[in-house]
Amino acid sequence: MSSEAQEARPGAGGGDAFADEQRHRMVKSLRLFDLIFFGIATVVSLDTIGQISSFGAETFTWMLLLVPLFVVPYAWIMSEMSGAFAQEGGPYYWMRLAFGRGWAGLGAVLYWITNPLWLGGSLCFIATETFSSQISHLASGSLLDYVFKLGFVWVGILVAVMSLRRGKWIPSVGAFVKIGLVAIVSVTVVIYAIKHGVHGYALKDFFSPTAAGFLGAVPVLVFALSGFECGTAASDEMEDARRDGPVYIMRSASISVLCYLIPVLAVLLVVPASKITGVAGFMDAVSTTFSVYGGAQDALVKLAGLAFIFTLLTQGAAWMMGSDRVLAAAGIDGTFPRWIGEFHPRLGTPVRVNLFSGAVATAFVIVAQNLTSGDAGTTFAIVLTVAISTVLMSYLIIYPSVLVLRRTMPDVPRPFVVPYGMTGLRLATGAATFFALLGSWVALFPGTLESLLGVDYDFHETWGVSRARFELLTLGTVAVIVVLTLVGLAAGRAERRREGLVEEGAVVVAAEPEASLSA
Repeated sequence: MSSEAQEARPGAGGGDAFADEQRHRMVKSLRLFDLIFFGIATVVSLDTIGQISSFGAETFTWMLLLVPLFVVPYAWIMSEMSGAFAQEGGPYYWMRLAFGRGWAGLGAVLYWITNPLWLGGSLCFIATETFSSQISHLASGSLLDYVFKLGFVWVGILVAVMSLRRGKWIPSVGAFVKIGLVAIVSVTVVIYAIKHGVHGYALKDFFSPTAAGFLGAVPVLVFALSGFECGTAASDEMEDARRDGPVYIMRSASISVLCYLIPVLAVLLVVPASKITGVAGFMDAVSTTFSVYGGAQDALVKLAGLAFIFTLLTQGAAWMMGSDRVLAAAGIDGTFPRWIGEFHPRLGTPVRVNLFSGAVATAFVIVAQNLTSGDAGTTFAIVLTVAISTVLMSYLIIYPSVLVLRRTMPDVPRPFVVPYGMTGLRLATGAATFFALLGSWVALFPGTLESLLGVDYDFHETWGVSRARFELLTLGTVAVIVVLTLVGLAAGRAERRREGLVEEGAVVVAAEPEASLSA
């Protein structure tokens, strides 16, 4: 790292012994191989295949269009940032250097909070439903149902708690299983098509994108294709972050796109259009196509179900390993209270944040289990949908940081530079930010863009509540997150004052009580 980048490291001053101690506890164990498959484990979410496919054949076309319009610009700007500004906490570090503590703290909370809610409010329920329908029935609300769901959550947390030297292999194995499962299903689809033909859509449907499809499918696709930078949260634990960060992001992005395109096409081809359901779509395709194996079908479907559950578990664990470090970095830096940033002296992981994430996920398991129908169930579904979408909101802060840092710190060596100069950087940042804004807007204000474009949208039929109540719930959820961030910022500021630390640029030094910190 250059002297300029080193001097700009939050908490890099000699007066911050706590930050130095935490970095000393981190063990460099992530190689390029580990990072590539960590990226695949993080991004490729087979549980979203059905939801993506449910928008119809045009989904495939929109995904193809998003590769040059979103994935490539997104991967470019993340590659530039990961190589130039490689420090533990990744996205937090970039936001902090570009916009200061306030915005960095909010971005870190938005980035982190998605994952315990997703693990406990969504992934474990999909895993349970798959186990119950494909392997062995679990009565909803039974003791075994609770044991399975809570066990799923805490195994994921345990993986995040493990030392990275050992824990890194679990997401890597999960990535291999995903790639293998996609490959097997793809080959099976070809065999099935030869024997039985295909169902689903006519060719013209793939090349007839609509405004309704754009507003329905694209935000879901953007969410599904996000997360390549998650591994940069462990930059101080990489063997060579500046060299490997850009390479792993570009390679994992390429492989992940294929891991989506192929199974989405498979679902569209073999599952009749009227029968494509949300979360069950991928396993529906498996159950249908595996009939080509005759008497072995049931056993192979069960194995595929177990593999599917394992990929859900490893994806949740991988996101926890990354997003927990983003929040911990805000504690290490003093933006939030220091206890948040404590790394275990032996394991070298942010155990306190890991356990806090597990507690939040557990709470959501219990709440979701008891709010499954009626008004309460609708309320929970809306809050969960918005909370999961907060990662897209965090990108509204993360993406523009590349433009700011190219301008304010142009002399920092960049192993990868977004091509075509400042024009290319502006276009790439603008494209990535546009799609993050689109996804965030659709989550918070569904139906508004449809009205502008003349697309029919029955709000009450879609959400089961009035728009007024929906907005109260969504904006209320965001308000709670903002309040939590402000409380954390205030506590962090008070702690820094007690320690006699102050900011000089982005460097923490021992000095007089600090001046007001603005975002």
